Amino acid sequence: MMCTHRVRAAFNRMVFGLIITVLAGCLATHPVSESVVAKRAQMHMGTLVTLTVVAPNPSVSERAMRAGFNEIKRLEQLLSTWRPDTELSLVNAEAGLRAVKVSQETLELVIRSLDMAQLTRGGFNIALGPAVAAWSATERQHIPDELELQQLKPLVDWTSIQVNKVTQTIFLPRMGMRIDVGGIGKGYAADRAVVEMKRAGARAGVVAISGDIKTFGMPPEGHGFPVGIKHPRKEGELIAILELMDEAISTAGDYERFFVRDGVRYHHILSPQTLQPARACQSVTIIAREGVVADGLDTGIFVLGPEEGMALVESLPDVEAVIIDAEGTMTVSSGLRNRLGMP
Repeated sequence: MMCTHRVRAAFNRMVFGLIITVLAGCLATHPVSESVVAKRAQMHMGTLVTLTVVAPNPSVSERAMRAGFNEIKRLEQLLSTWRPDTELSLVNAEAGLRAVKVSQETLELVIRSLDMAQLTRGGFNIALGPAVAAWSATERQHIPDELELQQLKPLVDWTSIQVNKVTQTIFLPRMGMRIDVGGIGKGYAADRAVVEMKRAGARAGVVAISGDIKTFGMPPEGHGFPVGIKHPRKEGELIAILELMDEAISTAGDYERFFVRDGVRYHHILSPQTLQPARACQSVTIIAREGVVADGLDTGIFVLGPEEGMALVESLPDVEAVIIDAEGTMTVSSGLRNRLGMP
């Protein structure tokens, strides 16, 4: 299916919500200032992936588009835990039994995940899988009792994950443990897709993997790529719009996977201390230079809460945040206040 728009008008309207809905699935190619702009969507990593490419001609645009999608597909085959044949699936299958040799790329992403866990005092935790499965926030909608959660505590201890850089192995010391880099992997995949799109000749563009967005370069108009931050309680509404240039953005929210029972919202972002849904925030949006940083920090800061989370953001270089607390109050980091526009 083809979409036809003038590039200037298209970019004026192309606000990338943190779940992409505008112009999704369309490929539009138009010459403006010796550039073409193309946009296409495919399903990868269990979600909609949308690529936007600014290139000098249609041939380069097509090559860059193909390179971006191929890289995301490659990483899905490497890092997914839904596929039984991936390295991380084998690590999980051998939990409590033996260390598993993995590729350098997988090892590095797990190490970065553990670094993010350390930075957020365990707020970000790739070992939480058994607890998330117990809640089944979008499937069985089960509410585990305290005994069940206490029994899971040893299985979600990220500090017990053993990574050996020399032997290039990962070992989970307890049977039943499992790691899942889904909470950081989409940001990493967006980073990697940008590298491949640039290598293929793209001048600028956007990689959007569900709520993880990475931008590079400038659109033909010479401004940044506009991105909308969703309102956590009003469907279809935005709380703010900002323009990104060579930046990534990611949002964690209690509205993404949840159910309500007896007036209580139960969602998938769990506190590693209690294994209960974290309650201090409604949503956390992080802007950073790397998608892997934005993706990991949004969940970790959601768990930390608005005060401690914003203090962490202010201490980090090239990181900004918009935090909506449990009462719906919005807090914006100091470096972002002059950049936000109202929808």
